[in-house]
Amino acid sequence: MFSIIDRYIIRKFLTTFLFMLGVIMILSVVFDVADKINEFVRLGATAHQIIFDHYVNFVILYANMFSPLIIFISVIWFTSKMAQNTEIIPIWNSGRSFGRFVRPYMIAATVLVIPALLFNHFLVPNANKVRLAFEEKYYWNNMYVEDYHAEFPGNQVVYFSSYSSDTRDASDFIVEDWDEEGNLESILKAKSARNKEGTKEWVLSNYYERVIEKDKDVISQGLKKDTTFQFSVDEMATRDNVAESMNYFEIKEFIAREKAKGSPRIPRYEIVQYERTALPFSTFILTIIGLAVASRKKRGGIGMNIAIGIFFAFGFIFAMQVTSVSAMNLGFPAYIAVWIPNLIFGTIAYFMYRRVQR
Repeated sequence: MFSIIDRYIIRKFLTTFLFMLGVIMILSVVFDVADKINEFVRLGATAHQIIFDHYVNFVILYANMFSPLIIFISVIWFTSKMAQNTEIIPIWNSGRSFGRFVRPYMIAATVLVIPALLFNHFLVPNANKVRLAFEEKYYWNNMYVEDYHAEFPGNQVVYFSSYSSDTRDASDFIVEDWDEEGNLESILKAKSARNKEGTKEWVLSNYYERVIEKDKDVISQGLKKDTTFQFSVDEMATRDNVAESMNYFEIKEFIAREKAKGSPRIPRYEIVQYERTALPFSTFILTIIGLAVASRKKRGGIGMNIAIGIFFAFGFIFAMQVTSVSAMNLGFPAYIAVWIPNLIFGTIAYFMYRRVQR
């Protein structure tokens, strides 16, 4: 059973969070509109598309992404007000331990963490599909890829020197087929190659093909060749944020395919995958730190507590960036990298909790 104090704290926790979330999302949308609206209008986006395809999904993404930090500031804010109004000391003087005082905070945090996990793995990726498709059409510049190289299943190696999403042409296109012993079986070269949109059918221009057989090589060449490969250009020329639009099952399958190709972007995609679980769990850690910071009245009042909270928030963000860069550039395992900030700040939270408890 919840006591009156439990219900009071949970209500304060959730209402403060929702208020701050609403304010921050409104400001985020205003700044984003000021930055992008001219481009949207210039490229012919309608008001309905701007509102429902972009900004509704924009709010879903960033509200969920930043909710742990907003929860952290919310805890500091309303707990500091309770401390300044001398509401916390009578609670402790009534014989309630600090551990018992923390319980409603953890309950409220759990109420927010469980939906966040589901949203991160399923709802947010689906919202991102719509948002990213909108931005691809009405905001982003032409995508350009250089010096692509990958190995597909079946010992098929693909190269091209450049690709433009504007023309969908890959220049200096080469496909090599190798056997299990590492011997070249065939090589296909083309001055340019165009993938028919939505298919795995390709049109090669100025092509040269050599099939290596035991007795002789079979060579053919010409101005145009229609053919089919096991891949489409959309699997090769992707933006860095492509994984953001994939749900739990899709991103696992996508990473497995990229590993089979030897893609250098695998750590980037794995970070997206693992952060979807690690970031919501940081809510519990940040809640304890926020409570420890704000539960005692300080000289400087709420402003001092907020300043301390912002210091911790920037420290957490900095730790996330450092570990992510380490995973992408130094070969550090992504599943460990995304949890290191939680481990560091979880340790800080533990010692702060013990200190306040005394």
